[in-house]
Amino acid sequence: MEILYGTGNLAKLDAMKKIIKSHGFNAELYTLKDIGFDKDIIEDGKTFEENSEIKAREIQKFFIENNIVDKIIITDDAGLCVDKLNGEPGIYTARYAGEHPTQIENINKLLDNLKPYPNMEDRTCKFVCVLTALLPNGEKIVSRGECKGTIALEHGKLGGLTYGPIFIPDGFDKPMGDMAEEEYISVHNHRDLAMNELIEKFKELGY
Repeated sequence: MEILYGTGNLAKLDAMKKIIKSHGFNAELYTLKDIGFDKDIIEDGKTFEENSEIKAREIQKFFIENNIVDKIIITDDAGLCVDKLNGEPGIYTARYAGEHPTQIENINKLLDNLKPYPNMEDRTCKFVCVLTALLPNGEKIVSRGECKGTIALEHGKLGGLTYGPIFIPDGFDKPMGDMAEEEYISVHNHRDLAMNELIEKFKELGY
C-alpha cells in the first residue's frame, strides 16, 4: 500500500505512521513534497468535509496530469467548534482573527466572544478532524474524529496547538497547553480517532 498524505506537517505525518504501524499495515507514506506538488489550494468549502475533499480532488488532478497511479490520497481538515458560538471558529479556526493571525490574537477573539457566557456549562466545544481518502479505483472514504471539552475563562501557557492554552478536554481540569506531554497525547486525539476509523475502513475493503 502506498499513501500520499496531503500535508507538510511532520507531526501529522508521524501520527499517521504510528497508527498505520499499530494496525499492522505495510504501507509507504509520501508527502506533497515527495511528488513535487506545490500548488496553493483554495479551501472554499462550507464544512470540514468539503474542504478535506477539495484538497483531495486537487491532488487527484495532479496525479492524473503526472501519471501517478496506485497511491491512496489522504487529506484532512480540522478545527475547533464552540457550541454557543454556532460552531465557530470551525473551518476558520486557523484564521479566526484575520489572515495570518498570531496565536494570542485567535485566542483573545474567542475569549472575547465568550464573555457573555461565564459559566463553564455554556462553554462546551469540540475539536474535529475529517479525513478524506481517494482510492486508486476512484472510491471515496470519509472518517471523522471528535475530542470534546470546554473553553477556559483565561488562557494558560502559550505555544503548541493554537487553542491548546484554552481547551480543557472532558475529564480534566486544566487546558491542554498546561498538561504534561503524556497527558496531552492521551487526550488530543480527534485526528487519531479519525485515522483509526479510516484504517478500519481500509481493512473492510481488503487492504
